Amino acid sequence: MSKPMPFAQSIRFTTWALCALGVVLSAVALAIWGRGAWVPLVVFGALTLLGWRDYTQTRHAVLRNYPVLGHMRFLLEFIRPEIRQYFVEGDHDAGEPFTRAQRTVVYQRAKGAPDVRPFGTKLDVGAKGYEWINHSLQTTRIDSHDFRIWIGGEPGTPRAGASPCTQPYNASVFNISAMSFGALSANAILALNQGARIGGFAHDTGEGGISRYHREHGGDIIWEIGSGYFGCRNADGSFNAERFAAQAREPQVKMVEIKISQGAKPGHGGVLPGAKVTPEIAAARGVPVGVDCISPSAHSAFSTPVELMHFIARLRTLSGGKPVGFKLCIGHIWEWFGIVKAMLETDITPDYIVVDGAEGGTGAAPIEFADHMGAPVQEGLHLVHNTLIGAGLRERVKIGAAGKVITSFDLARMFALGADWCNSGRGFMMALGCIQAQVCHSGFCPTGITTQDQKRERALVVADKAPRVAQYHANTLHALKELLQAAGLMHPDQLSTHHIVRRIDSERIRLLSAIMPTIRPGALLNDLSHQLNVYRLYWPLADAHSFNPRNPDAGEPDGAPDIRPTVAGRPASAAQIAEALTRRRAPHPGAITHLVPEQSNAHRAVPSADTPTHVPKEWTASGANGAGGAPAPAAHEDQVV
Repeated sequence: MSKPMPFAQSIRFTTWALCALGVVLSAVALAIWGRGAWVPLVVFGALTLLGWRDYTQTRHAVLRNYPVLGHMRFLLEFIRPEIRQYFVEGDHDAGEPFTRAQRTVVYQRAKGAPDVRPFGTKLDVGAKGYEWINHSLQTTRIDSHDFRIWIGGEPGTPRAGASPCTQPYNASVFNISAMSFGALSANAILALNQGARIGGFAHDTGEGGISRYHREHGGDIIWEIGSGYFGCRNADGSFNAERFAAQAREPQVKMVEIKISQGAKPGHGGVLPGAKVTPEIAAARGVPVGVDCISPSAHSAFSTPVELMHFIARLRTLSGGKPVGFKLCIGHIWEWFGIVKAMLETDITPDYIVVDGAEGGTGAAPIEFADHMGAPVQEGLHLVHNTLIGAGLRERVKIGAAGKVITSFDLARMFALGADWCNSGRGFMMALGCIQAQVCHSGFCPTGITTQDQKRERALVVADKAPRVAQYHANTLHALKELLQAAGLMHPDQLSTHHIVRRIDSERIRLLSAIMPTIRPGALLNDLSHQLNVYRLYWPLADAHSFNPRNPDAGEPDGAPDIRPTVAGRPASAAQIAEALTRRRAPHPGAITHLVPEQSNAHRAVPSADTPTHVPKEWTASGANGAGGAPAPAAHEDQVV
């Protein structure tokens, strides 16, 4: 007795056959009743031809085995994110990357709608990782939610160190994170900057330069300078001091930020394809129109920690004494320690450091970079804060933090870990109306935020969205004010790890101060041997004159390779780690394949003259010679943001 045919096998060609039968029946109906049968005849005929195409094509195996019906698979796959987001996802299910509850609170605060919730929390307070702030029996009263800090020192107070800041900035503790014009639409930039002007907070330009849309409403600007030096570059992509000074001295520019790396894709550069380099984007970035806009993975203005410090001092002088700092996502620990050693050696310190967590996501990135590259903001912020304390430099450097900061509790937690202020990118995008469609890199943003398509962009009405940006900022800080009052505090700078509690498991809780202790001031300089392993083992490897690890001298703490044996195969001294990192490797065989990955050169496809993205020749002839940047590194082929 033969086995019954599986259902999937029985319907392989059934749909196609039914379409063909529909053609026959429609033809018969047409012959009998006349014109009324034309519509089904055309529909079934088209589906039958589609089935023949599916059966004979060679690209999709599913369609070859399931003509016509196989298209349902692609349709369902296409709408799966929307189905999940609107019908399946719960309020506190693991969102991608934000839960419905997180998105909802942003929308409510941006619109000025009530954000209170009846009937208690929906969170599992007994779950591992649950955190809360301890309240006080002696609450306080705070007059204003507008918490502010000085960056670059306080006016009238002498600044320590070489080449200090002379124009400190009075900053809000909550600001707009770096997002470039080009990655965001013109209307999005206009709304963000006008919202910043209304609310009295800062708007980071992103590395794409200062566009006319940043200038139109006059909101405070933090000018971010990446490795492409957009807005202050020579034709070969190198830094141009005169162009930098001309823009940095503008009154609207309050601070300058050197982007060393970003959380979304640390160590990865980018390319904005020439077909997307419009005249407006070219004007903001200082590049030729229609030519690939390269953002290398590393800077050309400096190559060592000491050179970075001198570059900071140079920018501070060129800007007229404005605060200059840098943004980074923590990677190799010895590289960060090398930067701190360079501060000590040169007596030049940045006015601030922005720690960008790996969970940051306004830049489109390869999946491996988004998921598995760089330190999360908690670990990065804690390391930066502690290192500066241990080196005796914390009072000279302010710290900003960015990485999934949405609510007032997110802010409070970052302040407790050592941040002086926080930046948010996606939070302010949601205030503009972002629905987390996650097609930011495609140009098909449904809300007109991350697109250069003017028809899509017009959906974002600046006059409506700018007040929402300001309201989201104000209502979030108002909620922070209420948290501080309940905790018996007066300002976010009073928050510490002693105020935050974390559940370890169903029976144990710990203060963050016990889980993430704070180092003693100056301990890295006078008591290294008694510090945590991350400092004891990696501080000796750091070199102020190189980002590479060095071999510590035998006289240094943990400098002798035999200071102690390895533990369970793990190096137990700095010298052992240095030996492992600097060991000469055997030469590798050369590459043998000539296959070029499709994605690596996808942006180089030249649009034809009849496509919407075609760049007319006259656009590239106005003083542009096609040398608009350094040669593109083969591994950095995604859109720069």
